[in-house]
Amino acid sequence: MKASDVLRSAVFSLRGNFLRSILTALGVIIGIAAVIVMVSVGQGTQAELDNMISKLGSNRLEVFSSSSRQGPVRGGAGSAASLTDDDAEAIRTEIAEVQYVATSIRGGGQVVFAENNWSTSWQGVNPDYFPVNDWGMALGQEFSARDYSSAAKVVILGETVRRELFGDADPVGATIRLGRVPLRVVGVLVSKGQGSWGNDADDLILVPLETGRRRLASASAGGNVAATAAPAASATAVVAAPRQASTVQQISVSVGRAEDLSFVEEEINALLRQRHRIPLGGEDDFAVRNIAEIVSTRTETTRLMSLLLGAVASISLIVGGNGIMNIMLVSVTERIREIGLRMAVGAGPKEIQAQFLAEAMLISVGGGLIGIAIGVGGALLASRFWTLPVQLDLEVVMMAAGFSVATGLFFGFYPARKASRLNPIAALRHD
Repeated sequence: MKASDVLRSAVFSLRGNFLRSILTALGVIIGIAAVIVMVSVGQGTQAELDNMISKLGSNRLEVFSSSSRQGPVRGGAGSAASLTDDDAEAIRTEIAEVQYVATSIRGGGQVVFAENNWSTSWQGVNPDYFPVNDWGMALGQEFSARDYSSAAKVVILGETVRRELFGDADPVGATIRLGRVPLRVVGVLVSKGQGSWGNDADDLILVPLETGRRRLASASAGGNVAATAAPAASATAVVAAPRQASTVQQISVSVGRAEDLSFVEEEINALLRQRHRIPLGGEDDFAVRNIAEIVSTRTETTRLMSLLLGAVASISLIVGGNGIMNIMLVSVTERIREIGLRMAVGAGPKEIQAQFLAEAMLISVGGGLIGIAIGVGGALLASRFWTLPVQLDLEVVMMAAGFSVATGLFFGFYPARKASRLNPIAALRHD
């Protein structure tokens, strides 16, 4: 019996019970569609996370001041002034694996330009801040060496602040105010979107570290702000002010090779404990956070969630496969006389088995193709109307098609084998 004859016979049999065939394939359709949608959403989430991580920079260590204590009351992390510029310089010079060392202080306040104002955070930074955070300029330029050394009244805006204060206008050269301090805009950062903790990474402004210390550390906390568009004061006209201690709230350390992160973390801990004269067993006045460990944890969590979603969706395939097996067993029972008649006119066990296996395969593969179409369409709709991160992959579609074939083979084999092993005489006598 030719393969074409087997296929034609299988199609004829399924057409005779068309509604039952469609209902039987429904489990496979739902299973395949669910696998494609779930895995695509999982992969899209992973890709979104990878994008966020690439913006964050994974080969990094963050060193924070610890919390301050006044009697029983403890302040937040970074409230104790335990880190200094000298600590950062020691890390730079004494640990060879370190690539960049960025120091920063931060605060918050209301920034104003003309009739627009916006509440945001500011950071005083050193030159290494930009390569450590992989942050480029969309407009303008970075701070100059003179800006850093002279505590110049200059500022770089995040994209969110630029949009809220200036709309679509170019802000470079304009003057904004933070508290009572006028700041001339020299640049705008490239937009990063969502930050590592779900915050708006573009909602900030940057100033030179000394500017933050001398001019903003106390000014940004109070005082009314006034709108101005007047030219900024020259960067060289620095008002004499008492220099604050060279403390920093955070030191960001970039390491050239990811495999050196753990070693550098240990070296930083040992170096700072030595510099801060912390006795053996004493509590550290700083904290080191390994970004790579957070990245690894989040990546593994997302991967496990993707596997879980795929496993849950695969249950539908098993249910659909059981449905195919049950219906095919019912079909064998209903068609015993037909099987006996086929054997009587010369059909062998292989031909009988091939016919019933072909019927199971048609149900499974046909359902799989419909499920693929529904799954791809569902994934596209999810990304468009529910803004879910979806990443369609040809490998996932091929995997789903392979599952549909495997389901038909696995769950159709037993009924087909049972049909092929019937006794022809007993089958003809069956009522």
